Amino acid sequence: MPPDAPGGLAGASWKVALSVTLLMQTVAAFLNQGVPVLAPLLTGSAGLPPEAAGHLSALGTLGVLIFLVAGGPILARLGPVRTLQLGAALGAAGMALASLGGTPALAAAAVLIGLGYGPTPPAGSRILAATAPPSHRSLIFSVKQAGAPLGGMVAGLVLAPVAVAWGGGWALGLAVVVALLSAVLIQPSRVSLDVEREPERRIGPRALLSRRNLVGPFAALRLHPLLAPLTALACSLATVQGCFFAFAVTWLTETRGMTLVEAGMVFAAMQAGGVLARVVLGWMADRTGNAAMNLLGQGLGGAAVVAVFVLLPPLGFGWTLALGGLAGSLVASWNGIYQAEVARLSPPGRIAEATAGSSTLCFLGYLVPPALFAGLVTLTGSWLLPQLLAAGQLLVVALLVLPRLRRGD
Repeated sequence: MPPDAPGGLAGASWKVALSVTLLMQTVAAFLNQGVPVLAPLLTGSAGLPPEAAGHLSALGTLGVLIFLVAGGPILARLGPVRTLQLGAALGAAGMALASLGGTPALAAAAVLIGLGYGPTPPAGSRILAATAPPSHRSLIFSVKQAGAPLGGMVAGLVLAPVAVAWGGGWALGLAVVVALLSAVLIQPSRVSLDVEREPERRIGPRALLSRRNLVGPFAALRLHPLLAPLTALACSLATVQGCFFAFAVTWLTETRGMTLVEAGMVFAAMQAGGVLARVVLGWMADRTGNAAMNLLGQGLGGAAVVAVFVLLPPLGFGWTLALGGLAGSLVASWNGIYQAEVARLSPPGRIAEATAGSSTLCFLGYLVPPALFAGLVTLTGSWLLPQLLAAGQLLVVALLVLPRLRRGD
């Protein structure tokens, strides 16, 4: 293992930094992915059609985008750890609100959970960019990002069975407890990781909504010529991942005749594939020294596997479980390498800002396509066409950005 980084954030240990960011990434994903896992119950209790799961997913991503665009001053004032704690509290509030049922409560809950997820990209990048040894940057970022599918895997394995056995209210209550407990557990790390904050930074509505604050993250993308094509590829990857994961449980129960528990297990296998692949592919990106080209390969492979997954006839639970794991390993394993590349390409003092700007555009892939997906399902009555369109656009974007990323200029 690499030694601790000697400087940055008062010489904080990269092991402590990784532990904190991995835990909070996992918990944030557990809350965020809990919405699609419980979507059949939540939408059914509110009298909504199954495809409304896509609208809840889109509202959650809207919450993420709000923080990414306007939350910079909050991160600067509170510090990354306190901001992650704030995110956990917002996620807990969203889960509690979802227990009330009804369309307005579910919509507001989805936005709150998204707001709670919002701090994880910029806060995590700020911590890890200052502490991770450069020769292991992609691996360490990928381990941290492995918390995203890990949290989704836990949501599929835990929340669905709890909801079936004792009701959705118990599943939502469990999520609230997990979120609040995680915020308490990381409190000691504030001593070493929250030392570079700006206590006098204004965080009122005027500061958060100022033109300078809202434009800053996007302006930071001009700091390096590769940030734009890298962000375009990430947005395309997010489109496939967002559509595939947001509708997986609902699609499997509606078209493949699976029970909620069986579909939740397939969802967990998809997430588990992403956990392992993020670590392995992050290590490979460090070894090859060309992370951007690695991402292109993952994108092309992911598009192909998703197309195969939805085109094949029902294969039975075992084969569906295996194919779901393979698909998840490709479409949910890119985030850590992508964030490490953004951090590498950005000036040290602008990493959080550039990450926020790039992640904002990236998360549009989670916001707009699932909403369009739901509309296409309603319009055509087919789940196949939207999935194929999502996979096809990734193939097109990957081929378009290939020349720039290959040249490295």
